[in-house]
Amino acid sequence: MENYRLRHMEELKKNGINPFGYPLKKRPNITVDDLKKKYKNEQELPNQTFITGGRILNTRHHGKSIFADLLGQEEKIQIYLKKDELDQKFDIFKDNIDNGDWIMVEGFLFRTKTGEITIHIKDYDFLSKCLLELPEKWHGLKNPEIRYRQRYLDLFVNPQVKKNFVIRNKIIKFLRNYLDNLGFIEVETPMLNIIPTGALAKPFKTFHNALGTEMFLRIAPELYLKRLIVGNFEKVYELGKVFRNEGISTKHNPEFTILELYQAFADLSDMINLTENLISDLVFHIHQTKQIDYQGKNIDFSTPFRKISFPEELYKKGVDIEKLRQDKNYLEKVAKDLNIANKALSHVIDKSFDELVKPDLINPTFVIDYPVEISPLAISKSDNPMYVERFELFVANFEIANAFSELNDPFEQESRFTQQKELKETGEEEAHEYDEDYINALKYGLPPTGGLGFGIDRIVMILTNQNSIREIILFPAMLPKEE
Repeated sequence: MENYRLRHMEELKKNGINPFGYPLKKRPNITVDDLKKKYKNEQELPNQTFITGGRILNTRHHGKSIFADLLGQEEKIQIYLKKDELDQKFDIFKDNIDNGDWIMVEGFLFRTKTGEITIHIKDYDFLSKCLLELPEKWHGLKNPEIRYRQRYLDLFVNPQVKKNFVIRNKIIKFLRNYLDNLGFIEVETPMLNIIPTGALAKPFKTFHNALGTEMFLRIAPELYLKRLIVGNFEKVYELGKVFRNEGISTKHNPEFTILELYQAFADLSDMINLTENLISDLVFHIHQTKQIDYQGKNIDFSTPFRKISFPEELYKKGVDIEKLRQDKNYLEKVAKDLNIANKALSHVIDKSFDELVKPDLINPTFVIDYPVEISPLAISKSDNPMYVERFELFVANFEIANAFSELNDPFEQESRFTQQKELKETGEEEAHEYDEDYINALKYGLPPTGGLGFGIDRIVMILTNQNSIREIILFPAMLPKEE
């Protein structure tokens, strides 16, 4: 199927046309998207010449005239060519230009008898040859394996895919503008860490040749950002990639995007207010309503969001955290009943909640009162040190945000790190690393601080109504293609 395209490429060369467009003779004075959006509903079209570029799709030959579609970034517009106006260029188009080829066109607007806005082409320049056959028109590109590997093809063959990534861009812009307007400063912290800290997760390892040391892709920017609060920044955030050496699924990609922010002179209550206002306003910004459909579930983002207690909800499901702490036989029974292989207390608590409570969390719900065993960086509650000032926000069974009143006592933090170190020595790969420099930073004084981590990919999934994280990551992680 490729042979005729190669033949057409050679014919272009014989006619003195570079099949890859250089030298570029013209520049567009409007995009296809702007042209279509601006004039598609206008009764009277302007008497002026437009220059725009895009891909050719759906060419229709009618003797001495040709109709085709010109695809822009999001929109497409019909174009019309007449032989008696373009002469040899008409024949070149008819004989050698294929679906998927890029061209620059120059012409004026008119409406067909059916009312469709169309560019009447007075001239065109060839820009780039598409040498591979496009998917068949009516069936499109459906195979997920091919779609994710060849996203460049998926984006223009399946228009909704591109719309999802345009929405992703709008979400990220909104978050940045929202925080900037609240006085937060965006910063950048290292992607390569000597100690992987800030979350309970298994890191990716690498080796720095110049330094002669093992390093890790960051699992979270948290401890660096809190160092900045020690350094007298009052409001900071970072929006970027983190990396966790975990499984791949419809909800997990080993490289994903988060927003983390820290605010001095704040605590968990401030993070609750900030989070629910930010997310509720974001949903309205994207959909002009606070009630949306996600995979057949109606989700209401009106504030205030519901709040539930971690130990109370787990107790309702038949698991008593206090008994887990005191009775090893009970711990092992719960682990066995729920098919939890790792019988460490922190792991059983965490996985019990995931199995028993999380499936019920559809509308936005703050889960508070987290056990200290799974929260090594949050300050303990004043009335019960076995639980901490932390929430996780769940929507549609996803955990999309995590926040603390940050632990700022260096001695307590040192004790927590020591406990995590002991866990790691028993084989718990996701235990938190001991970070001596961070403890040293805390000794210079971290004021009461509220911190929030927010999962970008999952909120994009919800706001684009996608059931797989791979649909909203341009190039998701995949196994190497088999030869």
